[in-house]
Amino acid sequence: MFDHLFTTKPVGKGTGLGLSIAYKIIVQKHKGTLEVNSVLGKGSEFIITIPLY
Repeated sequence: MFDHLFTTKPVGKGTGLGLSIAYKIIVQKHKGTLEVNSVLGKGSEFIITIPLY
């Protein structure tokens, strides 16, 4: 899901969900965490944690 250009649309129809960019900023740049909790038919929850220095 955090791969570059990941989409749920058919090949060639989507530009990605932007999660690879969010991952790079949160995890790689700020040393935080990005977690996903998802239940089919109920929804998804993204938990972003960024450490304070």
